Amino acid sequence: MSRLRVYADTRALFHLPEGVIYLDGNSLGALPLGVVERVNRVITTEWGDELIRAWNSAGWYAQPRHVGDRIARLIGAEAGSVMVGDTLSLKVYQALAAALDMNASRKVVLSDTGNFPTDLYMAEGLIATLGRGHQLRLVAPEEIEASLSEEVAVLYITEVDYRTGRRHDMAKLTAKAHALDIVTVWDLAHSAGALPVDLAGCGVDFAAGCTYKYINAGPGAPAFLYVAPRRADGARAALSGWMGHAKPFAFELGYAAAGGVERMRVGTPPVLAMAALEHIWDRVDIKEVRARSLALGDLLIAEVERRCPSLKLVTPRAHERRGSQVSFAFAGGYAAMQALIARGVIGDFRAPDIMRFGITPLYIGESEIVRAAEIIEEVIAGGLWRRPEYQVVNAVT
Repeated sequence: MSRLRVYADTRALFHLPEGVIYLDGNSLGALPLGVVERVNRVITTEWGDELIRAWNSAGWYAQPRHVGDRIARLIGAEAGSVMVGDTLSLKVYQALAAALDMNASRKVVLSDTGNFPTDLYMAEGLIATLGRGHQLRLVAPEEIEASLSEEVAVLYITEVDYRTGRRHDMAKLTAKAHALDIVTVWDLAHSAGALPVDLAGCGVDFAAGCTYKYINAGPGAPAFLYVAPRRADGARAALSGWMGHAKPFAFELGYAAAGGVERMRVGTPPVLAMAALEHIWDRVDIKEVRARSLALGDLLIAEVERRCPSLKLVTPRAHERRGSQVSFAFAGGYAAMQALIARGVIGDFRAPDIMRFGITPLYIGESEIVRAAEIIEEVIAGGLWRRPEYQVVNAVT
């Protein structure tokens, strides 16, 4: 199967409404056209005709591992080390629980203030449930490396900051953590599908991520969990669901964990949602995606800074420290984003004052970036964001 040229070939594979410049792929990816056909086939042919037989005949039961292997190729993971299902919140919970058990004599979970709140909430909940005296210690992102010490049990961070797009050095931090016998758990929510990740090469212990952002699998699409093969058979399955049992259809009354990453399955896999994960990634070079993302990000930064000096760049300029988004701080950021959305430039807002623009090179090119900057200038310089209708805060920002 021939390789697809990023944007030149891939743009035609997505459904995007006329007149929209979509810069929110870091929150919800656009719809790949192939997903419609694939999900329809699952509904009408597999579910419709095969009914319950499809668990075997259509391979539904094996989906979590099969789809996991597709994702593994995107994140530099070994075959058979990624399991798909449930939500990102549940997957980070599983990973952190297993990691803490592996370092039972230590009590500190180290994370940073740029981590996504749900990761921190899940850590707080797990610590309270365990009741073993653990502490969630938060430091500024730039202080993570200096804060690693022999009292830390787990390094628990997101590679790319959801607000600023700041990127941690996975290889460097993992190496230092391991030198201090710290177990690592990485959240790849803003990495997977956006930039090359090398979990195996970096020696990461656990990683989790979602698939509805840069992997474009749709709202509420299932998450994934990576467990390094050297860790898998020793990882405790804190959520010991029946699909993670060694013999789920023996219906034994006691739990016995399956071998390897299979033990990280929990409940029945979401078959329709998983079907959306089988699309174009086998034909796209993630290194080309990354190169174009950085170039488009540079272009957006230059255009916006030239046109709108009142917007303050909060995303690192250095390529190695940046994900696939560009964020600006602006006091009227929420209203300004509503004004942009009304004019067909869709980004999003994160409190307290961050305007985020996600860059997905599969369907965004130079002309869209320049046009978006022009509209941003119209909204900011023209004071359009001050209109009353843009001050009303929606439930989802």
